[in-house]
Amino acid sequence: MKSTLVTLIFILTTQLAWGAHQSLKFMHPAPDHTLVKVKPTGKYLILPVEENREDSRIDVLVNGEKVTTLFVRLAENNVDYSVPFDLSPYAGKGEILLSIISPVNNREHSRQATEILCWNEMSVSDSFDTSNKEKYRPTYHHTPLYGWMNDPNGMFYKDGAWHLYYQHNPYGSKWQNMTWGHSSSTDLVHWTHHPEAIRPDGLGTIFSGNSVIDHDNTAGFGAGEVITLYTSCDKSQVQSLAHSSDNGMTFTKYPGNPVIVTPNEARDPNIFRNSGINKWNLVLAGAMDHEMHIFSSPDLKEWTYESSFGKGYGAQDGVWECPDLFQLDVPGTNEKKWVLLCNLNPGGKFGGSATQYFIGEFDGKKFTSDYAPEDTLWMDFGKDHYATVTWSDAPEGRRTAIGWMSNWQYANEVPTKQFRSANTLPRDLSLFHSPEGKLLLASKPAKELADMRGEARSYGRFSVSQKGRTFRLPDGKGMEIVMDYSLNAKSDVSLTLSNANGDKVIMTIDAKDMTFTMDRTKSGEVSFSRHFPAVTVAPLSKDAPAGTIRIFIDSSSIEAFDSEGRFAMTNLVFPTQPYSTITVKGKGKGKIKKLNAYKIK
Repeated sequence: MKSTLVTLIFILTTQLAWGAHQSLKFMHPAPDHTLVKVKPTGKYLILPVEENREDSRIDVLVNGEKVTTLFVRLAENNVDYSVPFDLSPYAGKGEILLSIISPVNNREHSRQATEILCWNEMSVSDSFDTSNKEKYRPTYHHTPLYGWMNDPNGMFYKDGAWHLYYQHNPYGSKWQNMTWGHSSSTDLVHWTHHPEAIRPDGLGTIFSGNSVIDHDNTAGFGAGEVITLYTSCDKSQVQSLAHSSDNGMTFTKYPGNPVIVTPNEARDPNIFRNSGINKWNLVLAGAMDHEMHIFSSPDLKEWTYESSFGKGYGAQDGVWECPDLFQLDVPGTNEKKWVLLCNLNPGGKFGGSATQYFIGEFDGKKFTSDYAPEDTLWMDFGKDHYATVTWSDAPEGRRTAIGWMSNWQYANEVPTKQFRSANTLPRDLSLFHSPEGKLLLASKPAKELADMRGEARSYGRFSVSQKGRTFRLPDGKGMEIVMDYSLNAKSDVSLTLSNANGDKVIMTIDAKDMTFTMDRTKSGEVSFSRHFPAVTVAPLSKDAPAGTIRIFIDSSSIEAFDSEGRFAMTNLVFPTQPYSTITVKGKGKGKIKKLNAYKIK
């Protein structure tokens, strides 16, 4: 009997030995535990993913020492897509072993573990196909090549390149395994993808933060070094430092990490050089306390707590995240004001995630708001504009921002799989006075976006009528629509984007209520979340019965602005096929002075 049992165990642990072209050997010592020996005969280990599975924990061991841990929804019944694990850092360094703990799913015996689909689909390869397989992948917005993306991080401009880092899951298209992905651009339109820049370590996964250029070598790593602060997240959240001498392509983590430890949950450090005090300042989000903590430092390593701002101010319903603090010129004066961006979730004006801001004074130690605590100022009036932060060292004194184009209410469920999430269009920020004299934040599409315009299709000048006029849009998924309009005090005009399947988005300018409204309740695929069908509303300035609206349409998004950026509205849409017509109609005495549709190059 004992001999039979030993033989059975030997068969169970070797029946899949050295499969997948003699690169992988599978052993199943328990129903929920699999060991995989890997011969690095190619650059990547290809891992099959099934999205509705729970995460499997994969500990990667080299010569018996654990080098990293991944969490992957390994396929059991079908493969939705695959993701690569880079083996090249471990090639030639010894035996590679994966120790995989998988959800049991009623498995009682080790032999049942051998039947899971992923063991047959796992392989070693020299390449990984990143060609687009998604109809909803944007044509001119930044996205990751594959996998999940959320907050933009660590952005800086240097030597002609805009560097964009982002929260990335390289091993699946839902949130997990937070790592800093990296892309760069010379024009804010075309993006080059680079390897992951900062990976998890013993202090935890890599959450949000930002980067600066240390022009004067205050940190001692060298003049012109790129310095990054980010949140390390494991059982708690602490702040860590890394630096780069190759323009952000690779980073060296500071051996003295963490550099800031707080008693309560805090994350997403934002650092900047403050010439007024000849020091560095740092703003840290006290997430659960609904406040921002302010620090100062002479060298980016040793930080002194100065004050906190936020309790009782603005929207307070959700956690506060991703701060940014910077100065902007006050138009018509020689003055400047400080602007504090504060991203919160939930608690947005239309549910879920959103970006609010504060305008006031800052002396290097304390921020004071010019507005009363009960005043809430929204940066964008859509549902899909979050984690918005700006580039440091932007050229020409610009303050240029970008956000995550999604909402935590449904970000993990949107109808894509190869990738999830895009960034908003880059936006240049400035201040403006409302007709009531209030100082507010304007967001205009970055000036580089004008170069995307291709051939214009002009629909001419005409009066608005209730019957309406319908025009054919340019073919393709990407376009910009520009409309000059003039309304009287009791009129309105609506623009309806539609397709042959009956999907439609209705945008309305109401001169009586002074509002711009976008209705996406019938925009296409909306059933994946009860929070997705929505009508969003932005206020218009009192001088807006005449004006210009710019509407950017991509495969899965619509962003609307007035010409001066006095309002912005960002909403995802998932039409079953691209919108092909635009219908203009309304009531009252309204005129369309210009209606052009530009195909995006």
